[in-house]
Amino acid sequence: MKKIVSFLVVPFIGLVLFSSSALAVVQTVTFSVPGMYCAVCPITVKKALQKVAGVTKVDVSFEKKEAVVTFDDAKASVNKLLDATFEAGYPAEIKRGNAK
Repeated sequence: MKKIVSFLVVPFIGLVLFSSSALAVVQTVTFSVPGMYCAVCPITVKKALQKVAGVTKVDVSFEKKEAVVTFDDAKASVNKLLDATFEAGYPAEIKRGNAK
């Protein structure tokens, strides 16, 4: 009986795990970070964003005063990213018309 249950339960667990990861979507969002005032600021912003689970890529531009972040939306959210920049001392907002 235990073998039958194992035979039925193990594939079901695999299906559930696969299904939840299949729903994840990689997203890219551009943030305006107007509080960056020196060449060191982008480094701080980048490190803060990279610490958010699910972030796969961060590009920060001092000249444009923006951050472009690619993330797995099953692990991270725009709100978590905004919280990370805020906690680092650089409040950000979504740059309208440029979010991908």
